[in-house]
Amino acid sequence: MVYSQPHVYATIFALSVLKACALDSYIAAVYEHSVILSEDTKIPVSPEDALMLMNKNMDVLKGAIKAAALQGARIIVTPEDGIYGWVFTRETIYPYLEDIPDPQVNWIPCTDPDRFAPAPVQERLSCMARSNAIYVVANIGDKKPCNSSDPKCPSDGHYQYNTDVVFDSEGKLVARYHKYNLFVTETQFDYPKEPEFVTFNTSFGKFGIFTCADILFHDPAVVLVSKLQVDTVLFPTAWVNTLPLLSASQFHSAWAMGMGINFLSANTRNSSLDMTGSGIYAPNGPRAFHYNTETENGHLLVVELSSHPRLSPTYPIAVNWSSYATSIKRFSPDDRNFSGVIYFDKFTFTELTKPEGNRTVCQKDLCCHLSYRMVEKQEDEVYVLGAFDGLHVVEGEYYLQICTLLKCKSTNLKTCGQPVATAHTSFDTFSLSGTFGTSYIFPEVLLTGVQLAPGEFQVLSDGRLISQNGTSKPILTVTLFGRWYEKDPP
Repeated sequence: MVYSQPHVYATIFALSVLKACALDSYIAAVYEHSVILSEDTKIPVSPEDALMLMNKNMDVLKGAIKAAALQGARIIVTPEDGIYGWVFTRETIYPYLEDIPDPQVNWIPCTDPDRFAPAPVQERLSCMARSNAIYVVANIGDKKPCNSSDPKCPSDGHYQYNTDVVFDSEGKLVARYHKYNLFVTETQFDYPKEPEFVTFNTSFGKFGIFTCADILFHDPAVVLVSKLQVDTVLFPTAWVNTLPLLSASQFHSAWAMGMGINFLSANTRNSSLDMTGSGIYAPNGPRAFHYNTETENGHLLVVELSSHPRLSPTYPIAVNWSSYATSIKRFSPDDRNFSGVIYFDKFTFTELTKPEGNRTVCQKDLCCHLSYRMVEKQEDEVYVLGAFDGLHVVEGEYYLQICTLLKCKSTNLKTCGQPVATAHTSFDTFSLSGTFGTSYIFPEVLLTGVQLAPGEFQVLSDGRLISQNGTSKPILTVTLFGRWYEKDPP
């Protein structure tokens, strides 16, 4: 095809405009929300009562969205279950659900609320986005009718999905994602038949979205980053903190670093379920994070991020996670090893009996090497080096390879691996590495009070997680958390 000269000039002009409009950075926001809950989720309510509860939560979210927009935020993420709560049955969640159309319908609920079935929640979220000129990410429930010709159609005649929605700054629905890896307690929802890989483009980068437990599995999380090359992942979650290795800020920050992307994580706040920990994370460390166990208040985080982190001069170097560990001899004999349990997984531990030294502990094909020097080791505190190489089988099945330095709950070695939130022993230096069989490793450093350590450690290209100048606070854990997706059961 031969284009006319005016057509060529018009194309060049359009590309120039797009380039000029593209932003090198943007301001992001996440809101940790203390959800207003139903008094009894086992008793069905009317659609009117359901909407009344959801409006109470959306009243709070409206304030957070406005505050974020006033600080220049282009996008805000709100938590999973943030509009109606959790622990429903199929029957009792139904009044809270709306039929959410495919975004290809090009719909702005705020200006055209009657185009589809009644959708007051989508309408209100759309108006929040439009009136504040900000992208709004929220988690609601989707319902889809089905019939007997579909062999997987539930007996009540409809599918129910845990669903993320995104409305752009004009209020248009631009993304809809059905959660694929449901948590074991989410019996009110159905699994989508296939994982969905949802992305959308903006003038400030390419975005992908998934929810809570999705982060533990290959689909859709790894595909979005590795194959679809998103710049930023949006992550509504209702994450129960699980120390010592899976507290929210700890693991989500590590995942962002290990995958090399921006990660916007909005958690709920609920003390009875130990839910807190939200953050805005970049490939080279957290930009802002929040962990609060003192009050039930919500909390807004707002910070600037690179739109295209892979193009940033500070983008982390490529890492061969097993290079160093496979090149050296084992540091120490294994004659003092013992077993302990972390989140149902049986680790092999060795105690750090001296204030400094070199230790190795192995399990199956994984050997973990540690060099360290403590500062004023406390007599009533015990630290161990642990290794786990195996299939995790509780609340989901997935294959792990983990090397971890951690503080035990007490001087009794049987407590090693149990949750602990405070420590008094500092480390002047540490270097942790492992003979990993996977390249998906997430580096974690967690300090006393369940706080992160931005800028206080680094990952070397040969796979060592090191700190040469110590950390600002005593250490709870230093971990290389590996996921070997190829070994997951079908």
